[in-house]
Amino acid sequence: MMALIFAPLRTRLVAVIFTFTALWGFALSITRYSIPEEMEEGSFVANLATDLGLDVRSLEERNAKLDVIHSKNYLDINKDTGELVIREKIDRESICMTKTTSCFLKMDVILANPVRIFNIELEIMDINDNAPVFRRKTMHLDITESTPPGERFSLTNAVDADVGANSIKTYYLSESKYFNIDIQTGSDGSKYVDLVLSGKLDREEYSVHNLILTAVDGGVPPRSGTASIIINVLDINDNAPLFSQPVFAVNVSENSAAGTVVMTLNATDLDEGTNAQLIYSYTLYTSEKTQELFSLDPNSGEIKVKGVIDYEESQSFEMHIQAQDRGANPLSGHCKVTVSVTDLNDNYPEVTIKSLKSSLTEDVAVGTLIAVVSVSDRDSGVNGEVALSLNQQEKLPFLLNKSSEGFFELLVSKPLDREVTSKYELILRVTDKGSPPLTENETITLEILDINDNAPAFSQSFYTIHVVENNSPGALLTSLSAFDPDLNENQYLVYFIMEKEIVNTSMSMLFSINPENGDLYALKTFDYERERDFLFHIEARDSGVPPLSSNVTVHIIILDQNDNTPLIVSPWRAQGSVVEEVIPRSTDKGHLVAKVIAIDADSEQNSRVTYQLLQITDASLFSLDQYNGEIRTTRMFSYRDPRQQRLVIVAKDNGQPALSATVTIKISTVEHVMSFSETTELPLEYDVFTDLNLYLVIGLGAVSFLLLITILVIIVLKCQKPKPKAIKIPPANRNSVISRNSVISQRSSTIADSTLISSDAYWYSLFLAETRKGKVVVRQPIIPKGAGYFVSSIPRSIGPSETTDSRASTLEQEPRRELP
Repeated sequence: MMALIFAPLRTRLVAVIFTFTALWGFALSITRYSIPEEMEEGSFVANLATDLGLDVRSLEERNAKLDVIHSKNYLDINKDTGELVIREKIDRESICMTKTTSCFLKMDVILANPVRIFNIELEIMDINDNAPVFRRKTMHLDITESTPPGERFSLTNAVDADVGANSIKTYYLSESKYFNIDIQTGSDGSKYVDLVLSGKLDREEYSVHNLILTAVDGGVPPRSGTASIIINVLDINDNAPLFSQPVFAVNVSENSAAGTVVMTLNATDLDEGTNAQLIYSYTLYTSEKTQELFSLDPNSGEIKVKGVIDYEESQSFEMHIQAQDRGANPLSGHCKVTVSVTDLNDNYPEVTIKSLKSSLTEDVAVGTLIAVVSVSDRDSGVNGEVALSLNQQEKLPFLLNKSSEGFFELLVSKPLDREVTSKYELILRVTDKGSPPLTENETITLEILDINDNAPAFSQSFYTIHVVENNSPGALLTSLSAFDPDLNENQYLVYFIMEKEIVNTSMSMLFSINPENGDLYALKTFDYERERDFLFHIEARDSGVPPLSSNVTVHIIILDQNDNTPLIVSPWRAQGSVVEEVIPRSTDKGHLVAKVIAIDADSEQNSRVTYQLLQITDASLFSLDQYNGEIRTTRMFSYRDPRQQRLVIVAKDNGQPALSATVTIKISTVEHVMSFSETTELPLEYDVFTDLNLYLVIGLGAVSFLLLITILVIIVLKCQKPKPKAIKIPPANRNSVISRNSVISQRSSTIADSTLISSDAYWYSLFLAETRKGKVVVRQPIIPKGAGYFVSSIPRSIGPSETTDSRASTLEQEPRRELP
């Protein structure tokens, strides 16, 4: 850095020498000025025009300039005013690098025309602009704690770029009772400082001392600089190892395993390094027997069990131990360890079981003896005192009863139930009162034998089984299973149907049950139209002695199928023949032409019959009521209408799939219709036809007689074929029966009736009875034991004709018995 500064100065110096040599003759006297360093730029120094006796205007005219010798051009001339001003801040320390008191800046003022040179010297005066600085900010010193007081240690001094009063004046040391400083002045006036030990050092008290050294100059205001002094106190072996106490007392249990830690010694040494590293060892006062039973780790001071310790052989041991450091002149400390042996409860109590019963029946009486238990312990004192307990946390039905010293009885305390618990694990626990206590367990397995004390139980008390009619014989209906919690033969169940007769028929003829698994079967095909339900009982019986049983009610409900085709009973016709009806052409609108009645032996939805027209000659002439089967005229006949009309009616039930029957009616129109006298209707009660007794025989006779009369009337009408003749029927006779021919049936428009036909198996008779609920049609077979059809009548809506008193009949089929 210094070389870089001096290089340009040397170059300028050579140039100045040549200039001064050439113009030396023109130079005049030297003018001197003094200014402090660090003045601001543009600051006034002096008025050269006045001081040199020059006219201000001549400075410009004579091209006045300032030539600085050996330095930079720090100043400049204001040619307008003739003043010498600061051009650049001047740092005295950069111009005068030596520690001299005076510092001058030499320059020449040169004027031309004629040439004239004025010598100027500018003295740069020092200001306190630099603080003292230490060459080393941190100084480290190592001093042993054995160093005597008064020892001196040289410290690095501080430097200050300023001179004179602004240079370093004194030093200060931070407060310390162990150190102070001694300030000395060199031949050049520099201040030097030494560190002096003033007290006895102790590393164990303070191992490191941190001091602050401050250098202060003499400027106003003064400036200072600091440095840190770190003093490490070096250790010497001046402290012996020390145990926390001179005597240690510990306990160890007999029979302690080898390697068991008895205790760990921990002596301390205030020194450091090797002076604090300790070695533990037995002294000569420790017996060889003790050294055989206990080991001492020389590095950690850990004492462990090495041999077998027996309380009965020796109750205590003494160890004399020293701790020695590893210093050049080792120091040592001593202690004594007393080991007391603690007696152990090392004998387990014993349990002996006598007169043991390994199994009991569940009906055994409370208080029954199960076993006799004896307990003992070979230890003495509290270690030999024992207590016997049973695992009662499970609330077992057993208890222990102390009979004598050391003997207990195991008894049944509560009734037993094998179905709740079939086996017990009884744990007899005997514990002594030693410290720690020893425990011995003995387990008794007790099996509970079964007795027949539980009756079979069905999962439900009432079974409802639905069976669709027309089932296959032998079909499985359901499986009824009962549960018996007993064992072996006490839980082997047998199922059977409890005998019950329905209409002289046993249940065992209708149903069968598998005696082993309770599967219930149907032995016959059921017909809903004959049998609706069955109610009987099934019993489950175990094989115990004595056997126990329980029963359950079974309700068999027969479900209907659509297995009966509707049967058209009115108008009557021979099988496969066409029904012919004759009506006058003068019939009014709404005239009842015919009424189709069909019956269905099924029930509910399957028996609901509706009527539809399949074919009709003129759809605008007739209408069919789909519910009661009435065929009526929708208008009066005209001359264009043909004399014969053909209608095909289908009767369809409401089953799935639906079954149906058809009837063909041929209607002929005539000019006049001859009416015949009506037979008086017989009022009948509904419940008459349900009693098959003497009234049925009388009724069958009457029906047969009426049937013969009807056949004869039909034959006569068919042979004679009388001309139609209008006959006025009195109102009183409108409810009488009209005779019919099997092919052509003539009826009055004021009479609405129904006809029942005969089939291959039955003959039917027709009764029309006016009751409170409407007309009732009864069909009965000629066979005495047969069952007939019961027809209930439902009032229909009033039509637009004179036949408003007529009733639409709905027929229900009653069960029929088989022929004998």
